[in-house]
Amino acid sequence: MTTPSNWFGQPRGLTILFLTNMWEQFSYYGMRALLVYYMTTTLLFDQEKSSSIYGFYTAFAYFTPIIGGTIADRWLGKKRAVIIGATIMAAGHFMMAFEPAFYFALATIALGNGLFLPTLPAQINDLYHSGDPRRPWAYNVYYVGVNVGAFLAPLICGFLGETYGWHWGFGAAGVGMLTGLVIYLWGQRYLPPERRADAHPATPAPITHRGRNTFLLLLGIGLAVTVFRGAYEQIGNTFALWMRDDVDRVIGGIEIGAAMFFSLNPLLVMIMTPFLLARWKRQAERGTELSVMHKMATGALIVAASYLVVAAAEAVSGAGSAHWLWLLSFFLIFTLGELYILPNGLGIFARLAPPKLGASTVAAWYLAIFAGSLAAGQVGRLWSHVDHTSFFLLLAGIATAAAMLLFLLDRPTKAVLAAAADAGPDEDLTDVGIGLARQRHG
Repeated sequence: MTTPSNWFGQPRGLTILFLTNMWEQFSYYGMRALLVYYMTTTLLFDQEKSSSIYGFYTAFAYFTPIIGGTIADRWLGKKRAVIIGATIMAAGHFMMAFEPAFYFALATIALGNGLFLPTLPAQINDLYHSGDPRRPWAYNVYYVGVNVGAFLAPLICGFLGETYGWHWGFGAAGVGMLTGLVIYLWGQRYLPPERRADAHPATPAPITHRGRNTFLLLLGIGLAVTVFRGAYEQIGNTFALWMRDDVDRVIGGIEIGAAMFFSLNPLLVMIMTPFLLARWKRQAERGTELSVMHKMATGALIVAASYLVVAAAEAVSGAGSAHWLWLLSFFLIFTLGELYILPNGLGIFARLAPPKLGASTVAAWYLAIFAGSLAAGQVGRLWSHVDHTSFFLLLAGIATAAAMLLFLLDRPTKAVLAAAADAGPDEDLTDVGIGLARQRHG
């Protein structure tokens, strides 16, 4: 349904979902920006242990939504799942302020995220009639909320944590989560009633040859993404340590806190996305646009290049500190690569989702991220055992290997997409990948 009065040309409920999501992202990215620094300086964990814990935490932040989405669909409903999930996450963020509760706090945040993450964006479609032309743009509006929250979080939580103490930063993340919850509760009247699920689902259709091909293709893409994540997820792990320890962050006579530099990534996403989409549109009009697998492979290669830049910075600076311009160059290249691979990855899972299995198919994308985050935690353990130049060269090699796998999947992807086009696309899911690719995390 469409609400009778709109804000900014969209249903009022979209503004409520936008703001709720923005503050939830603020809480998540604020806590993540501080996590490795907190473990290595206050809890005095060694680098290997910190890397493993970071990997396990980010992995389960992707795994719990697979279970939480099922719980919401079968028993709780979307709205109650969002409220319960947000409340649990806020409690977890505040528990981070108490050192003895560290592990329990991380588990609490991950559990709450499992209910919250899949159910908030799932309410967007219910705001519109099936033929409403504004619906595809709704996901782009929602996507802005992701990046605004991710941009503000390191600036505020990072500043408080590095200036006044880590617990102040974690507390700010908890306040952000509570703010999102209050906005969601206040805006209930602008959200449509939930659509009731069919209590007697039809018998699943038998698996066809086309279905097997689609499954095998998505499995292959998932494996390639798992490899890619082993390098990509170092951004908040070992790369955070490099920013803190090996970069001269003095700009205009003022030393900028390492955590605050994390705001560069979402800021660049917001700046670069319109130009990249315009470029792809012009290429499509000329018939020169890259295939989806070539885009993803190109993205992996660009991310590999970003790690080569850091390796070069290490080699040039030697025992000294790298200039902050190396850091800026890394984020420019890294973000461009991210925009090539992640939105297209989630988009291909959404486009190939079988009827009535859309949520489960998209959840499989999060399962690949779960496995990749676990792998990243173990790759990060090497940071203390090899020189940093070699480590970043290894990350570039991992991203390149993922690119090669994606290139190999180009021909089967074209065949499966052609078969899916002949059968008719699933209207509700074709635009999800564009709007939600950065949702948490990617």
